[in-house]
Amino acid sequence: MKKIRCCIVGLGRIGSILEEDVLREKPCTHAGAIAQNKDCLLVGGCDIDKKRCELFSKRWNCPSIYTNFDDLLRDTLPDIVHIATPPETHLEIVEKVLPYNVKVIICEKPLAENAQDGLKIAGIHNSGMVKILINHERRYSKDYKIVKKHIDEKDFGDLLSIYSKLYMGRSRPVNDILLNDGTHLVDTIQFLTSSKLEKVKTEKFFTSNKESLLIIGRAGEIPVVLEIGSGRNHIHFELDLSFSSGRIRIGNGLYEEYSSGKSPYYEEMNSLLKADVARPKITGYFTNMLADAVQCVRDKSRIPLSSAEDGYTVLSFIDSVKEEYREN
Repeated sequence: MKKIRCCIVGLGRIGSILEEDVLREKPCTHAGAIAQNKDCLLVGGCDIDKKRCELFSKRWNCPSIYTNFDDLLRDTLPDIVHIATPPETHLEIVEKVLPYNVKVIICEKPLAENAQDGLKIAGIHNSGMVKILINHERRYSKDYKIVKKHIDEKDFGDLLSIYSKLYMGRSRPVNDILLNDGTHLVDTIQFLTSSKLEKVKTEKFFTSNKESLLIIGRAGEIPVVLEIGSGRNHIHFELDLSFSSGRIRIGNGLYEEYSSGKSPYYEEMNSLLKADVARPKITGYFTNMLADAVQCVRDKSRIPLSSAEDGYTVLSFIDSVKEEYREN
């Protein structure tokens, strides 16, 4: 079967460089996923940084390197375009792709810089001109798919609430964390609950001059809390899901299940008892994302697991929080 031609615009961290991180599950970049997929062929890369172009060409044995995106599209005629550039460039790049008969665009999160641009990109996707898949990687990750199955099949009873935490180091502004990393948090909640997340209230706090946001929302009938902050010397991404008969904690490097059972601490009462389960060693988050894109190329009727429409709903929520944040 004919190989699917892939090119990448943006040859930085998520485009290529993170593949050198020895601790990360592989593949962990767009280039790494293409190289590992037997159905795909890397036909070109583009970046305005010439040094990145040189490094990319050597790392992936890819001679077709460009600093001009139009030249890349014209010369390589890709089936899939991977957009791994900053969010403020996404709309312009998507619009440039349209005349070249590209089948699928894989766009890094967040979909755009704001909901207004995100709506335009979602409109292009919905028009049928090109399928646009967003790299909300946790939708494709085995551990989160396990949790989704537990919720849908009510293995721990009804899901009653979600408390989530996102900390990204010492000094990054909370607004920046909300857009660039909070995107994953919001989309994961929407994926797990199959509901659009809506903001109820936002509170801003300062502790030791470090700012935090506490966002209260709901996904359908389920109450949700998102705590986003800096001031830590570590990163932390976690969702704590409370069920009528259990609990699941999941996050970066974290997977725990608890079931309600006879308490070892109190007579005639139940407590949460931790199960002997482990986080999957291989989650396949990048591998499965590209496999979805490949199927979208070959099946025109296929809807991506993570589409531009999903990316737009995330931006709508984030913009609503940022609006209240500015007012406060």
